[in-house]
Amino acid sequence: MTWWRDAAIYQVYLRSFADGDGDGTGDIAGLESRLGYLRELGVDALWINPWYVSPMADGGYDVADYRAIDPAFGTLADAERLIEAAHRFGLRIIVDIVPNHASDQHPWFQQALRDGPGSPARERFHFRDETNNWQSRFGGPAWSRVEDGQWYLHLFDAAQPDLNWEHPDVRAEFPSVLRFWLDRGVDGFRIDVAARLVKQAGLPDKRGRIEGVPTFTDADDAPDKDRPEVHEIYRDWRLVLGEYGPDRVFVGEIWVRDPERFALYLRPDELHTAFNFEFLKCAWEAGAFREVIDRTLATHAKVGAPPTWVLSNHDVTRHVTRYGRKRSAFLKREHGVPTDLALGTRRARAAALLTMALPGGVYVYQGDELGLPEVFDLPDELREDPVFRRTGGLDLGRDGCRVPLPWGGDAPPFEFGKGGAWLPQPPEWRELTAARQLGDPDSMLSLYRLALRIRRGEPALGDGGMRWLDSEPGVIDFERDPGFRCVVNLTGHEIDVPPGEPLIASAALEGMRLPPDAAVWLRTSD
Repeated sequence: MTWWRDAAIYQVYLRSFADGDGDGTGDIAGLESRLGYLRELGVDALWINPWYVSPMADGGYDVADYRAIDPAFGTLADAERLIEAAHRFGLRIIVDIVPNHASDQHPWFQQALRDGPGSPARERFHFRDETNNWQSRFGGPAWSRVEDGQWYLHLFDAAQPDLNWEHPDVRAEFPSVLRFWLDRGVDGFRIDVAARLVKQAGLPDKRGRIEGVPTFTDADDAPDKDRPEVHEIYRDWRLVLGEYGPDRVFVGEIWVRDPERFALYLRPDELHTAFNFEFLKCAWEAGAFREVIDRTLATHAKVGAPPTWVLSNHDVTRHVTRYGRKRSAFLKREHGVPTDLALGTRRARAAALLTMALPGGVYVYQGDELGLPEVFDLPDELREDPVFRRTGGLDLGRDGCRVPLPWGGDAPPFEFGKGGAWLPQPPEWRELTAARQLGDPDSMLSLYRLALRIRRGEPALGDGGMRWLDSEPGVIDFERDPGFRCVVNLTGHEIDVPPGEPLIASAALEGMRLPPDAAVWLRTSD
């Protein structure tokens, strides 16, 4: 079986993982120094957010050179050494690829500015004399004007002009970029904004009300999303990956709600996997989880692809915080939303066991294993996410889930590096450092390490099927062969633990009773 069908993959937001040179920014050297930690955590692969040359207008997702490492992170030689070192540790490497847009400092865009209206260089982007009503995903209009009067399209920040995927230069560039990194030993690619590369011909206005603050709820048939022509791109890319053997993988960032349209991206000649955002967005309700799980399994079964389960990433409020809120405020990024972090932490522990027990693969965002919450009280002058700026502060942006990791010690920067941290860490994170949690068998880190070790060793876990078992409302209960059972209690009261040998529980079992907001894995008779 190919490794990616049931892999546990750890997401590395490089700026915030570990600082090796003491400048306050995480880098390749810092990551390499912590490979032993990741091996002991029990993951199979690392997904590294963009490490390319970038002005960092959007945390590296504004790429100026797809074939070079940004000096803040190291050098190309450092990246090659990291890939080799990771492989020695038994860890595969997935890197981000950003094909929807480039940086406004990319040589192509700079040439387009110099050459002016009507030039061939401008045809690689979307330049127009008049705009349409499209809004940026980060807030505000999706168009910016240059000095000669023309406008260019940017679905995200103004520093991220959208590429024109109808242009042959663009079509030829990215297979070349893929080969560049494959030749250096990477094991796969996470594709940013995978559903939005192709725009409807003529760039027509969108229907309905246009929101100034992004809601990410536009229809699947919007003219800037999920165009049928995008599948030709990924079929071409899959051929490139095939040149390097069967073990290289694509994972798509695909925000498409229609299950039928979502499944098209996972056909055998396109992408291998895609993130399950409906599961990530699901509130803490048993019925809602069961519905999303059923829909996910059915969608993926149609095309023979494995599901991929994820609770947090670098773009969303951390789930310890989300699970401590009422449903009406579940996904909000703003000050003053009531949050019960103790409740959120209990639920996050249970959710970890739920995701690792489901069929398919699982992603762990750095800090999930430490139980880190979202940080809301960052000074405004230190916030870097363009979402904060473009919404006038109505959306606090994503910096709060990107605060550098606490590794040890009793005060910031908690051994992140010797030169401080590019975003301030809360002093109370002294209780959440990796060093402190390693010494506590009841910590979140100990829970993740044990669960990932069991997951790797249990033949029932990973890829495969599952069966729901009858349970009272508010309880998730399912079996997997051979001889495995997962029970999650989302009620407000204790429940009886069914017969079986407990393998791990997210909370202490009192006389074989499972507390509220807790989960248990059981070995049962075959």
